[in-house]
Amino acid sequence: MNKKMKVDYPLEWRKDDFYIKIFCSIPNIATGIILMSDTAKFIIDPGDGILRDINREFGPKKLMQVSDIFISHGHHDHIGGVWSLLTYLSVMKRNKELNIYYPEGCREIETIHKAFLTVYARDLSYDINLIAINNQKSIHINSMNIEPFEVIHSEPAEDGKTHVRVPSLGFKFNYKGKSICYGGDTAYCENLVNMVKDSDLAIIEAGAESESESRLHMTINQAEEIGKTAREYFLVHLPE
Repeated sequence: MNKKMKVDYPLEWRKDDFYIKIFCSIPNIATGIILMSDTAKFIIDPGDGILRDINREFGPKKLMQVSDIFISHGHHDHIGGVWSLLTYLSVMKRNKELNIYYPEGCREIETIHKAFLTVYARDLSYDINLIAINNQKSIHINSMNIEPFEVIHSEPAEDGKTHVRVPSLGFKFNYKGKSICYGGDTAYCENLVNMVKDSDLAIIEAGAESESESRLHMTINQAEEIGKTAREYFLVHLPE
């Protein structure tokens, strides 16, 4: 039986000028994260409410400075805020391009992007670069190095009895000798184990309510076992 825990969001962590805030990570509802350094401002998994949360916490100016979005996978609780965020940036007359990194083969974000351009093509004030990635190549943005890695996440198949893998990535953000590892949604996997080890902060999901659900998500026991190999860790995406 999986033990019960409750997370009081938001969660914050800072080391010198390396900062992350997890506004929430609630299964089937929303995830929303902002990561910042002196040289970068990223949004990770912009679920429903991300526009409200960042604007309320940091103000429009800092929101407009976000340069890149990283998406772990295409489930609605991780991308539900994309449309409103993109619309807001256009209404506010952003003129700097925006990069959206997402797992290769993630049809959900591709569909949102295509529909958004169809609706707002005439009025869009900035370029959106949709960048499909895999776990083969690191990404360098200013002083940040981002290592994508493949994780194991599934969803029910059409027959309702079996499960199919969905394109899913975790990300390790490295900055000036410090590192934050975000696993996204995943079952227990060796890639996550290897990337979390010795990270300054690990953000690990524990969405399985029981061992029987551990094909889709990790149990709290599994997540804690991995988290303890980092210097600090947060457990997120716990069932309500």
